[in-house]
Amino acid sequence: MIEKEGTLLTVREDIKVFDCTIRDGGLVNNFHFTDDFVKGVYEVCVDAGIDYMEIGKNNSPTLMSEEEFGAWNFCKEEDIRRIVGDNDTDLKIAVMSDIGRTVNSELLPKSESVVDMIRIATYIHQIPAAIELIEEAHAKGYETTVNIMAVAKAFDDELDEVLELVSKTNVDIIYIADTFGSFYPEQINKLTKKYVKIARATGKQIGIHAHNNIQLAFANTIESMMYGTSFLDVTVSGLGRGAGNCPMELLIGFLKNPKYKLMPVLKFIEEYIVPLEKELDWGYSIPYMLTGQLVEHPRSAMKARDENDTNYTRYYKSLMDAQ
Repeated sequence: MIEKEGTLLTVREDIKVFDCTIRDGGLVNNFHFTDDFVKGVYEVCVDAGIDYMEIGKNNSPTLMSEEEFGAWNFCKEEDIRRIVGDNDTDLKIAVMSDIGRTVNSELLPKSESVVDMIRIATYIHQIPAAIELIEEAHAKGYETTVNIMAVAKAFDDELDEVLELVSKTNVDIIYIADTFGSFYPEQINKLTKKYVKIARATGKQIGIHAHNNIQLAFANTIESMMYGTSFLDVTVSGLGRGAGNCPMELLIGFLKNPKYKLMPVLKFIEEYIVPLEKELDWGYSIPYMLTGQLVEHPRSAMKARDENDTNYTRYYKSLMDAQ
């Protein structure tokens, strides 16, 4: 983001734009992207000046089916290198580890991998296992993040306790994750101040991963950035689970940093996303809006979308009855 300093325009050097198109988008099609599509995302990230690309998850094939899920749910080293080679670029490569779906011992040392960062996705009750993986990934030479999910359903004291615990680990970035796409800017403001206060005391940075159920992913990302968040998650055209994410093209247009280029993103959308919209379903819709407003996981909304169920009054009543 460009800010005024006296009469000069300056850039916030801490800001990093983080692409999650393949990882979050993989939740729409069980990670069955073609190599051509993944290569296209990689190239657009390089050409657009994006800082990090999350190329998928490194879940263990001993715990999840390789028949049901595509290669980008497992991110084997040979598959990643097939796309990025030795990645002789400024773009850093990340993968996400889901607690309960990964095997720590399968994680290669950084010296043997083209991956730069391990992102750890965890629910509050899984924090001990998350801390164990943070320390293992750190010891093996990786940058690390921890994405604490479903914090909208956590009690303040409980979240404070968890943040204190993870801030004392070797994790580099602590993420605000709007799992249900339910937060409003005033809530993001409050959360950001909480996370930043704890993180700065221990030399950590903060990131935000926003979902678009109530059409606030972009607004919430900006709000969080304004109050100190550095790592900003995006996807091309908002491609991602359910209502999707903060669109890359919106954010880099807002930042007005000459480092980031919009034209390669628009070209990719023309060539890849427009055809994909005929095959996959994501983005704002009434079922996703309702789960966002009621702070519920969007799995029932995904089912409604899959079944082309447009009886929204009945769907809303079923959600209210379950409250």
